[in-house]
Amino acid sequence: MLDDMCSTLGGRAAEDLIFGKISTGALNDLERITKQAYAMVSYFGMSKEIGNTSFYDSTGVNEYSFNKPYSEKTAQIIDEEVNKIISTQYQRAKQILSDNYNNYIILAERLLDKEVIFSEDLEDIFGKRLFSGTDKNL
Repeated sequence: MLDDMCSTLGGRAAEDLIFGKISTGALNDLERITKQAYAMVSYFGMSKEIGNTSFYDSTGVNEYSFNKPYSEKTAQIIDEEVNKIISTQYQRAKQILSDNYNNYIILAERLLDKEVIFSEDLEDIFGKRLFSGTDKNL
């Protein structure tokens, strides 16, 4: 989930690194990762601060309720945890882009030249993947 969030933030991080500013183009990305981070913390119990607690209501009974099933203090902790997750993944995306800056310039030039690239082009620029989706040792 964290890798997915990091890659989703890549476009926004690239704008920040390359242009020194960000646009509104990442709205959908931000919506997705924010919902994902809130789910991690408040539904899936993936926060040390909140612990093994889920505030998910699978019955739908409280779907139209205006009440939260937790205190304001817990809400504040949830917000802080979500912000920490998103900030960490954003900084991670920026670091990955910074570490590979020269290769991304080569990639951009190749895209301008060829318009369409394939996995072989990416392997030529960045090298082979460290692992593959079919690796049974993962």
